[in-house]
Amino acid sequence: MSQTRAYLALAAAISGTAWSAILVRWAGVPGTSAGFYRTLIAALVLVPWRIAHRRTPVPRASAIALALVGGAFFALDLALYNTAVLLTTAATAALLGNLTPIFVGLMTWIFLRRRPRAKFWMGLALSIAGCAAIVGADALRHGDASNVFGDQLALFAAVFFAAYLVTTERVRTAMDTLTFNTLAIIGSVATLLVVCLIRHDALTGYPPKAWAAILALGLVSQLGAYLALVYALGHLPATITSAGLLAQVPLTAMLAMVFLHEPLSAAQIAGGVVVLAGIYVVNRAEGRKGELGE
Repeated sequence: MSQTRAYLALAAAISGTAWSAILVRWAGVPGTSAGFYRTLIAALVLVPWRIAHRRTPVPRASAIALALVGGAFFALDLALYNTAVLLTTAATAALLGNLTPIFVGLMTWIFLRRRPRAKFWMGLALSIAGCAAIVGADALRHGDASNVFGDQLALFAAVFFAAYLVTTERVRTAMDTLTFNTLAIIGSVATLLVVCLIRHDALTGYPPKAWAAILALGLVSQLGAYLALVYALGHLPATITSAGLLAQVPLTAMLAMVFLHEPLSAAQIAGGVVVLAGIYVVNRAEGRKGELGE
């Protein structure tokens, strides 16, 4: 029964994140503003929850600082990804934004001195080839620099999410899951608020439709999806979880076709298949647990 619940939780996590790009587009607000409210809504739940657990040990100051830095990385990931969704197709942003395992492997090699296995480099080569096909197809099909710029932002989003995961790996041994998630979300809210203020992005004056999409973004794509993922990770093998999470990419593409009327070209589909194959190979090579994107 617990395994059945774990699979249901994994399905919920996949569905929640797949809706992220759709909700950002429906909100129609600046990407940084959407990210700010997404994390703020989650913080309004997590902070009181953590306060209620007063018996949980307080971590060291260095661990707290690292968790806040991790939250800042996650904030920049959201800001870039949300902006990318507004510039390129939702499917392309979701695909390129989920290249995180590639960048995690490179960062652990560079900063943690863990040499990747041979299969990692095979997966990296596949992913790069797929990305080149997708970006090239966007440039030729749309003839609009904003689409290619959106593709690039999605790639940078994956880099920052990888930095968040590497930071998480360093600090998670020093504190419990609830404490880390609470501190990280505080770091995310603060970072996104600063970015919004610097960019002069509007935080008020949205129509009811935008607020409804933002609320769903915070409750479904952030709070619900991540809590479901945490449960699934505790009950399913890493290979199943990591492979299963790749389903969010084609699911986002299908949702975008239905709700955003964004058809996919043959080149985008072919490139997407190659990228997913590369990510799958990397996940198997690294033996990592599932790493959730946006």
